[in-house]
Amino acid sequence: MKKFLYILSVSTLLLASCNNGNIPEEPDINTLKIEDLFPLTENTKYTYDGEGNEFASYEVYIDYINGNRIQTRTNNGGTELVKVFEVERGKLTELFFRGETYFRENFTDDEYSGGKILLKEPIKEGNSWSSDENSKTTITGVSKQVVTPQGNVEAVEVTTENSKGTTIEYYAKDKGLVKIINENEDYKVSSVLSGIEGNVPLIQTITLFYPDIDGINLKTVDVQISFNTNEEPKDIIEQTIKDLSVYEILSKNTKINKLNFNEEKNSVYLDLSKEFTAEMNAGAGIEGLILQSVANTLGTYYGVQNIFLTIDGEPYESGHILLNEGEPLTTDYSNIK
Repeated sequence: MKKFLYILSVSTLLLASCNNGNIPEEPDINTLKIEDLFPLTENTKYTYDGEGNEFASYEVYIDYINGNRIQTRTNNGGTELVKVFEVERGKLTELFFRGETYFRENFTDDEYSGGKILLKEPIKEGNSWSSDENSKTTITGVSKQVVTPQGNVEAVEVTTENSKGTTIEYYAKDKGLVKIINENEDYKVSSVLSGIEGNVPLIQTITLFYPDIDGINLKTVDVQISFNTNEEPKDIIEQTIKDLSVYEILSKNTKINKLNFNEEKNSVYLDLSKEFTAEMNAGAGIEGLILQSVANTLGTYYGVQNIFLTIDGEPYESGHILLNEGEPLTTDYSNIK
């Protein structure tokens, strides 16, 4: 009898502690914020398995996190594209989309107007808005069960309709987008989150150009480079070129001050420190090959023809070569050995 009373007393205490909030209940999904459903996590790789076409499977990397903005990179095996998202005032907005972007560039600092609203608070079934000029988006469920390779996930269902068809997206707490379906009368393509990996850098391949030992032609070598979230290409490329032991393109004291892609001019702007010319110690022929190596390396990586080179903000000038203000170096692959 005493044993029974003891068990009853313990059970009563446990129930009381639950009622007093010592063991918290599951949070109401309607209290979720955008930040819960779209986490900003650096150095993370998201893998999606797809059905419906050859590009439905893809990987997503986090290029940059800048305050309340995040830039992602999607690689579907056929192309790479970048997007910039903003989380502000209870809204998740896609500000920027750029396809065929195989180079690293920070687009989060640019000014944007408008954008496509992907998700909007309150996270409540029936909440609806115009995601862009031609689309209507509605939260059509707040606790949908989504089957993923990692198990069942409870998610918020968001449906967008326009003249091209219907897109259904599922967002889960602390995971982000876990599934997306695009469909109309002629097709249905779906992608589902199959894995999340932390501490994973973006790996790219860059082709380095350098003069041959005779100082007549250029040679090439492909090198892998890796980027963690928020790492800038100027730093990674500078070190990669310096590590090229075959030929010194950048002296050990030369710094890349600035390295930027210009969308409007489809060009690259490169500013080097004065040590580039002061420590070059080369004749006109070798200097020309060094400049051509720089132009070809950056032109190939960024997919452009013109590279505008300056030294500490001033037009390039050495004892042998002068570039007038606004005069670019241009890619030339005619003397590759």
